[in-house]
Formats: sequence, C-alpha cells, structure tokens
Amino acid sequence: MANVTQSKVGRATPFPRFIGSEIYRHSSYGSWHPLRVPRVSTVMDLSRALGWLTPAQFINSPRAKPSALTSYHTPQYLAALQAAEAAQSVSDAVRERHGLGTPSNPVFAEMYRRPATSAGASLLAGELLKHGGIIYTPAGGTHHGMPDRANGFCYLNDPVLAIQSLRRNGATRIAYIDIDAHHPDGVEHAFADDPDTLQISVHEENRWPRTGQITNVGIGQVYNLPVPAGLNDDDMALIRDQLILPLVAHFKPDAIVLQCGADAVTEDPQSRLTLSNNAHWAIVAALKPLAPRYLVLGGGGYNPWSVGRLWTGVWAALNDYEIPDHLPPAAQSVLGALSWHGLVKQHQPKPHWINTLRDAPRYGPIHADVRERAALLARRSAVWV
Repeated sequence: MANVTQSKVGRATPFPRFIGSEIYRHSSYGSWHPLRVPRVSTVMDLSRALGWLTPAQFINSPRAKPSALTSYHTPQYLAALQAAEAAQSVSDAVRERHGLGTPSNPVFAEMYRRPATSAGASLLAGELLKHGGIIYTPAGGTHHGMPDRANGFCYLNDPVLAIQSLRRNGATRIAYIDIDAHHPDGVEHAFADDPDTLQISVHEENRWPRTGQITNVGIGQVYNLPVPAGLNDDDMALIRDQLILPLVAHFKPDAIVLQCGADAVTEDPQSRLTLSNNAHWAIVAALKPLAPRYLVLGGGGYNPWSVGRLWTGVWAALNDYEIPDHLPPAAQSVLGALSWHGLVKQHQPKPHWINTLRDAPRYGPIHADVRERAALLARRSAVWV
C-alpha cells in the first residue's frame, strides 16, 4: 500500500496530513492586537521551502457551517458572531452577553470566517482519523472559547469540536494534552466531568485566565500542572517523562489531541516561561506511538519568528524529518520577509531566527515546585515512576 506507514500500535496508518488555508495569510485581529502577526501562512511557506509539505499531504480546510458548531456553541452566539462580521460592529448588549467587540476579541473582517475555517479543519480531522493516522492543523488550538461567548482571542473552541468529531467517528477514549502557556479553560469546561476524556494541562501559574489550579478535580480525569516563571527544558523533560507520558499510557487512549501552543518559549511576549522549541518537539514525538489517532493543533504564539519556526518543527517531528543545522536560502527568505511591528517600535529578529529552525536548548535546574507538583499529580493517578 503506497504512502502508508506502520505505527507502533500495530496497525497501518496513512502518512501525516496537514490542514491549512490561505485565509490566515492576510487576516489580522488588528494592528494593535497580539494576533496581528502571521503564523499559519509562515508554517505553510516554510514547510514548502524545506520540501516537507507535498501536495499529497496538504488539505485545504473547509469552513464550518453554523449548524456544525452547535454541538458546543449556542445558536444565539453563532448568529451574533456572523452578524458582527457582516455589520463590522456590535451593540453594547452583544458585547456584554457574547464577549464580541472587546480588546481581546475585537471586531475584524473575518471574525466568523477565520475561526470557522479553523473549526472546519478540526471537525474534518475527526472524520479523517476514523481509521487512524496523524493530522496537523496549526490554525487550531483555540482552547478558551466558551459555548455562548468569545474568550481569550478565541471565537470558537476547535479543540472541543475536534474531540466531539473524533468521538462521532469511533474514538471512545481521548487524551487531550495542552502545553500552551495559558490554561485551556474552555476545554476543561466542556469535559471536566467526562471520565473518557483525559485532560492534562501544563501552563504558567498566575497567568490569565488564572484557572487550572492543581486542586481542580472532578468526575472526569483532569490534571492541571501550573508551573513557575522560568520553566526550562529540563523542567519540561521531567513533566513529559514522569507525568504526561505515564498518564497517557495508563489511560490507553484510542485518540490523542495535542494543543501545541508556542507561547511558552523564551522569545514570546505573552508568558514568562523559558522553553526552547526542542521541548515542544520532544513531546510531539513522544506522544506519537501512544494512540492510533493523533491530532496536533497550534494555539498561542505571538512572536512571528519563534512561532513559525516551532510549528514548522512540529511538522518535521510528525514526519520524522531531520532538522537541518542551517536553513537553505529559500527557507531563510520566508523568515527574512517577516516583520513585527509593536505599538512603539519595530522588533528586529535575532540572526538565529532567520538561519535556523532549532533553538539552542535551554537547560537549567529543575524547579522544586515542578518536581513536587508533578509527583503529586502522578501519585493521584498512581503512575509515579
């Protein structure tokens, strides 16, 4: 059988597929918003420049219709979101009820079409993974969206929709792992009491939305690990090997959804964590053999160079491609064409943001809080090793 690899769970699975769209190339939340920077288009361009994204692997994302979104979102909210896009304005009542037209979730030209495209990718991924495989949709990961309101830059909650789609297509036990710097409050809201959805979140403590305390427990399987500022690669390696992987292996999922937000690296302005992109790639690779269905989403990431490099490396990890020590000219041109205008100044890229994909590792002493909290959570599930 052509274009098929043998997974470590003992069944043939299709080669990894990438779901993307051109809608992200010129769409922006506004010149002042953290999501003014290009992200998905950079990953697409950089992956193609490296010869890593073939036409056979690329799928153009569909746009979800409102009727497909009502498994999580209310019809009233979806109608308000569409109306706000059409009018390019919202009333005070809509702003208050649905969180639209706020500094975090502003009115902009594609405010329904853009998130509906991300949601369409996640819904499609659940269908395509019915018989196993690996799918990457870097536009996904909008984990803050609530049923009746926008929240935290997220108008829709595509991780919730992806989990629902996977379940409709045969997955019964789903592990959701989130390594974004921010807690996935919308996903926890949806599945906190579901014993067949394992939720693991590693997020910076005392950072918005200030949910996800380690003491959060419910009927379902929720493991929140708030971590201190300065989290380094050695900290994350301990979390990976002594908490995430044992929990997932013990749970025995038939599908894994990884939200791979890129805002936990040193260069990102929206956290105080200090990971290198190696930490993310190691988790992406380590989870790959633990379930027959694997969906990897994007998430946060607000430095255009660091997020583009990290998410391109995620695609490499999913395909077992070797990361070059030095990027070829075509790839450097993609990164060199990026710009990042702040409210006061234009940010200048560091040389390694242009000519390399891999960060230098950011090792360091393991924080006592990390060791103690990871052990506490692992003992709760009897997986401490």
